[in-house]
Amino acid sequence: MATPVQITFDAHDPMEQATFWSAALGYVVQPPPEGYDTWEAFAADVGIPLSEMGGLAAAVDPEGKGPRILFQRVPEGKTVKNRVHLDVNVTTPDIPAADRRSLIDTEADRLTALGATRGEDHESHGDTWTVMQDPEGNEFCIQ
Repeated sequence: MATPVQITFDAHDPMEQATFWSAALGYVVQPPPEGYDTWEAFAADVGIPLSEMGGLAAAVDPEGKGPRILFQRVPEGKTVKNRVHLDVNVTTPDIPAADRRSLIDTEADRLTALGATRGEDHESHGDTWTVMQDPEGNEFCIQ
């Protein structure tokens, strides 16, 4: 049996990142625990100071299949290239190369409208992908 994972990103604005990645992946921003209308109500009930609210936000798969993506506030900004990145798969190898590029371009346009930045397009050994950056500059690829 596989071990479930959570992917954690450092962030300047956790909610903005959770909102972007939810839209990018067909996820949702994680709602408050059952029995609470808001995260603020939950925080008050468990003793989290309001000054610490907003320090975390998560994007979750509404079907519960994909990993939870947690964003945690940190004081420092991103300064170097990611050592790990996400690949957003909008194509499969059985799709003709010209069609893969079209699907990737369409997704890149959609994510750019959500706040991502488009980088370079690549093709190598039959693979096609585009490098992107999320709203805080974290690299990811669309393939």
